[in-house]
Amino acid sequence: MKTVRKALTGISGVPVTPYKGDGAIEVAKLKTLIKAMAKARVHNLMAAGNTGEFFTLTMDEVREVHSATIEAADGKALVSAAVGRSLTEAKALAKDAIAAGADAIMGHHPMDPFAGPSYQAAYFLELADFSTVPVIAYVRSDGFSVADFRKLALHPNIAGIKFASPNLMLLSEVIRSTQDAPAIWVCGLAEGWAPAFYAMGARGFTSGLVNVFPERSHAVHQALEAGDYARARALIDGIAGFEMLRTKYNNGANVTVVKEALGMLGTDVGPVRVPGVVALNDEERSILRGVVDRVKAEALAA
Repeated sequence: MKTVRKALTGISGVPVTPYKGDGAIEVAKLKTLIKAMAKARVHNLMAAGNTGEFFTLTMDEVREVHSATIEAADGKALVSAAVGRSLTEAKALAKDAIAAGADAIMGHHPMDPFAGPSYQAAYFLELADFSTVPVIAYVRSDGFSVADFRKLALHPNIAGIKFASPNLMLLSEVIRSTQDAPAIWVCGLAEGWAPAFYAMGARGFTSGLVNVFPERSHAVHQALEAGDYARARALIDGIAGFEMLRTKYNNGANVTVVKEALGMLGTDVGPVRVPGVVALNDEERSILRGVVDRVKAEALAA
């Protein structure tokens, strides 16, 4: 538990899932990406997270991603296997991921349109009861009550809460109300939101950028850990266009931007699966090219 919580205070990178021309997962290329991220010292790899297109993968494909990530990381980075959908499916995925060597389980937010918030919290609690490794609760809603969040934070097998709502007043309240709990509150909205989350008392952040420019993510993290908010903001300003593009189409371009940026750097990982945005348009691609070229030039000049 201590190791998982420490990793959560760092960068939780979410790898993309590469596809072959026929649409199948390209496992060899996935392993290459994972090895590069582990070598870049990404603290926590969230296998089959949202940037990995979890909800477009079959259950067997999720298992394939988990296994490939665990093998390629080879103990050089902590691996959190993402699970979800029905509670029965989540438990089955968790059991297999743990058997394969996952260090932790990340429960995706239960997305049932008719779910009651307190019962969504209960989903995480039951998953944590079931799991034999620490669990990370990925909460993508501000519908949970403070009492719900407190139950999650106090559960002995929940290492942290990946808070992915922009409701900073709620974040502030739940952190204030759980000061006696050891769970880590993680910024689940990537680098752009991390300074505000840190100011509220969160630690660490999730990142899709680490697929492309892990050194920039590390620089942002180091600045935040040092309390240098001006430095963190300046670093984030340089990738603002990247993060802005990811929020387009109700976040439908989130994965698309990361995959196309990788392509611009010479690594073709295939398109995004429907219903994600399959490809950027020419204007969007031009904006992304400008960000990629600028960050690449800054990295070479450093």
